[in-house]
Amino acid sequence: MTAPTTNQAATALPVTDFAVPGMRCAGCIAKLESGLALQLGIANARVNFTAKRVAITHLPEMTLPQLVSAIANIGFEAVPLSESGDGEENRDAKRLLKAMAVAGFAMMNIMLLSVSVWSGATGVTRDLFHWLSAMIALPTVAYAGRVFFRSAWGVLRKGRTNMDVPISIGVTLTTALSLYETFTHGPHAYFDGVVMLLFFLLTGRWLDAVMRDRARDGVSALLKQRASGAMVLHAEGQSTWVDAKSLKPGMVMLVAAGERLAADGIVTEGCSSFDLSLLTGETAPQSVVTGSVVHAGTLNLDAPVHIQITATGADTAIADIARLMEQATQSKSHYVRIADRAARYYAPAVHSLAAVSFLGWMAAGAGWHESLLICVAVLIITCPCALGLAVPAAQIVVAGSLMRAGILVKDGSALERLAEVDLAMFDKTGTLTLGRPMPDNLSQATDAQKAILLSLTRASRHPLSEGIRRALESGGVKAAKVRQIHEVAGTGIFATLDGQAVSLGRPGREISHDGLAAVLQIEGHDAFVVHLSDQLRPEAVATLKALTRLGIASSILSGDRAESVAPIARALAMTAQTSMQPQDKLDAIARQTAAGHKVLMVGDGLNDGPALAAGHASIAPASASDAGQNAADVVFMGDALSPVATTIRAARKTQQIVRQNFILAIGYNMLAVPLAIAGTVTPLIAAAAMSGSSLVVVANALRLKNAANAR
Repeated sequence: MTAPTTNQAATALPVTDFAVPGMRCAGCIAKLESGLALQLGIANARVNFTAKRVAITHLPEMTLPQLVSAIANIGFEAVPLSESGDGEENRDAKRLLKAMAVAGFAMMNIMLLSVSVWSGATGVTRDLFHWLSAMIALPTVAYAGRVFFRSAWGVLRKGRTNMDVPISIGVTLTTALSLYETFTHGPHAYFDGVVMLLFFLLTGRWLDAVMRDRARDGVSALLKQRASGAMVLHAEGQSTWVDAKSLKPGMVMLVAAGERLAADGIVTEGCSSFDLSLLTGETAPQSVVTGSVVHAGTLNLDAPVHIQITATGADTAIADIARLMEQATQSKSHYVRIADRAARYYAPAVHSLAAVSFLGWMAAGAGWHESLLICVAVLIITCPCALGLAVPAAQIVVAGSLMRAGILVKDGSALERLAEVDLAMFDKTGTLTLGRPMPDNLSQATDAQKAILLSLTRASRHPLSEGIRRALESGGVKAAKVRQIHEVAGTGIFATLDGQAVSLGRPGREISHDGLAAVLQIEGHDAFVVHLSDQLRPEAVATLKALTRLGIASSILSGDRAESVAPIARALAMTAQTSMQPQDKLDAIARQTAAGHKVLMVGDGLNDGPALAAGHASIAPASASDAGQNAADVVFMGDALSPVATTIRAARKTQQIVRQNFILAIGYNMLAVPLAIAGTVTPLIAAAAMSGSSLVVVANALRLKNAANAR
């Protein structure tokens, strides 16, 4: 996918995006960005570690094969996104899960065979069990270990190294030594240790991949809000369907009621109401007339209009929002780099320790066999499995606890960021409020009026009709049996009841009303005006008080008009900024971030997508748009706002456990590594100790199983 930079300047260099599934740690980020920047024809490279992508700014004459080759020279496989889509990234977790399942199944069977050897089996019996173990272990190592072997070989052939190199060396040497022991009828074989090592390493990789997969696809979900095409009116009076990719500025689209727009434009004929919540977040329909500017993805509610196209594809407002969201997501890669910086030094340190151990024991007079066993034990016992599980194990346990409470954590790293937030910014419509206009005065209506209202609103999908219908149905109202019901776009719903004309529509000028309203007319009776408003979410006040107790201040960022935000701000005693566009919200977050705050963004609309991605952490309700849900780190079910405070409490508890896990893992290495270098640990004991440290870390993480209930 090659596209010019955002400003579309003629002198701008093209940018090409690649999927790079082999990125594993901060060292990979540094190698890609610094290595590509040195390549001839490449201006710079920027890694999005969360999405496992790299965006390369390059000279126009650079071809895709040349760019792929440049990435390959650094030791990584890459696929242009135009060819791969998201398939390669989404398959990564599936591949890891299959490899983990094979390693786990093999580990259990080999451990059963090893019990007999540990129990004292000798001679032919011991040899038989060793051979059976070898028959299970060899194909398992070849299949499950290729995740590490492929990565290690990719960097080694380019003269580089990464954390998969010592893992691959340890697995290969231990397997080879075990085969040697089996052929020579030796007393010890370490197939169980090798497969156990692979299983725990793959478990950590899979947990991390699952969390990352949940954080993807926000931009693609946003762009799906555009229509796939439009009916275009030609100069000769004919109209034809034109695919969105073929639309051009100057064309005139015929947009019927109920259709979304495929491009930006100006209304040239007709008037209607549009749902502009995609851009403004305000659920109330907005009137558009000749000369009004409308945008791709917005929904025409009432009547057909003619729209002259002004922008298509990458030039539309919704595409700008998508770019803002992508850029905001990439900014998180800096945070990931800091968190994983120690990974850069893992491989050199382990190689050095193993080499020093081997040479030291050889110099001390030990044979090559014993020296090699000690070298392998050092490689295995220093495996970062416990460190690798310290974070994902805690994250997956607390994610399960929160899920049972109706809170979905999509990105494991968000728990760490949520624990750090000190300022919360809320969208209004659909976030602090339910985002559904609900009637305020139905209690003043008669039973007959309620029955007629329910019959009429059931025949419409207008947002105001939906709100009235839900309220009536929840009150147990029975619908009247109206006849000849029909809806006139932009006017209302009409029917007859026992020969009387009945209707529900927009108020005329002769009927005074404030805010949203609909008028029920029954022939021969006075009109009944239904007043509607957006209601606060349950527990909104209690949630904001809970955030205050947690040391988190709160304010409102809204695309709504000031007059619609003011009552909510007063009710919640919050400050508010209003009439904000997506870029305005990004700027507000950037100002607070520059002031040293860690911002939590809570929003639901498509217009909140960039802000959700830019916040230090973000939360969205399940009623949010697809793009809003994908951009957010956490999604909560139900109408109550209390999950916001619940998630932050759980995140802070998770960080306590994570710190304990790191202490346990580091303490294990401080004790185990000297023992391995001293030659008191065999490869089998090293694998068992490594697995034991992992189990301790997992057991500590299980203390978070009730984190969602903590107060």
